[in-house]
Amino acid sequence: MGEIEKKLKALGHTLPKTHPYPSPNRTACVQVGNILFLSGHGSGRHAMPADVKQYGKVGAEVTEDEAYQTARAVALQMMSSIKEAVGSLDRVKRVIRLFGMVNSAPGFERQFAVIDGASDLFFELWGPEFGKHARAAVGVAELPRRAILEIMGEFEIRE
Repeated sequence: MGEIEKKLKALGHTLPKTHPYPSPNRTACVQVGNILFLSGHGSGRHAMPADVKQYGKVGAEVTEDEAYQTARAVALQMMSSIKEAVGSLDRVKRVIRLFGMVNSAPGFERQFAVIDGASDLFFELWGPEFGKHARAAVGVAELPRRAILEIMGEFEIRE
């Protein structure tokens, strides 16, 4: 078990199983040089802990706090995909950027607070130097399968 997974365990988390993509024309990750690009990972497609909501609009059926926990769970999904792609989370040198989309009810304007669920977890694991990242958090009218959110990411990988 690597150092990042030990930190995850200390925080009470385990990595979920990775999600097989339903079509041969896309994949969870693509590596170009030392940059790993992650496809959108979100609720509604992957196995989620029973106490984490997967479906609905934030600001209507889903509270901001519930969506924050969903974002943390999605970050764990992302880490499972990273580990599968590069062999160990310890190969991640830094988190570069996250792009989060939040299925938002009209009038909900705190998408940034929802995606903080993922950002906070990456920051906790990689620290202020390598866990701090560029980010966008936007509200959208709909997401596939009524997912609460979807997050894409870019990570620098050690050789």
